[in-house]
Amino acid sequence: MPTQTATLFLVDELDDVGPTSGLAENDLTALRAVASWVRSYVVEPHQDLGRAGPVCPFVPGALERRKLWFAPERVGAATVQDVVELMTGYRRRFLEAQPAGGEDAGHAAIIVVFTDLSAGRARELFADVLQQLAVPSYVEDGIVFGPFYDGHDGPAIHNSRFRPFRSPVPFVFVRHGVVEDWEFFLDDESWFRLYARRFGESAVHALAGELRRLPWRVTPG
Repeated sequence: MPTQTATLFLVDELDDVGPTSGLAENDLTALRAVASWVRSYVVEPHQDLGRAGPVCPFVPGALERRKLWFAPERVGAATVQDVVELMTGYRRRFLEAQPAGGEDAGHAAIIVVFTDLSAGRARELFADVLQQLAVPSYVEDGIVFGPFYDGHDGPAIHNSRFRPFRSPVPFVFVRHGVVEDWEFFLDDESWFRLYARRFGESAVHALAGELRRLPWRVTPG
């Protein structure tokens, strides 16, 4: 499996014959399936989400700024280490395209679509890859990876019965961690410690803002 990363495409380019002319039909079909899912589901509210706003609060801004890129990859007989090296390449590429601290750092992502990967294999493969990659990428560069595939059991933060991470084709997104990520890390002491170390005083203010909205001062009567 080559470790060189693929061409990146914006959403509107996936419907343009010119930019996608070099793609195999199954790769293009997979990219379009994920892009359609993003536009019809991820950026929209959902009655089971447990909060107001779109399923993912970061994606609408990325789409508006033309900072949401799609890349096709094939796994074939690749090993876990092959995929680790591949995703490390996307980590570097993302940092080059969208440096930390840039104006749109919190509204940009690369979606790496594994066009020949089954959902069943994705579960194990992504878990093994992120076990090696997730912590050092966050500690060193503040990069967050997110796995999506059909059958993903991860629940929504505000509704444990809702499963928002089930995509039509397996993919992993690459983005900068943001101060709002505390919700994802709150129940994991080791990750929350890394988050607090990265955001420091900003993390305190984010949590204080959440506490101010809660009725914790009210005495039970």
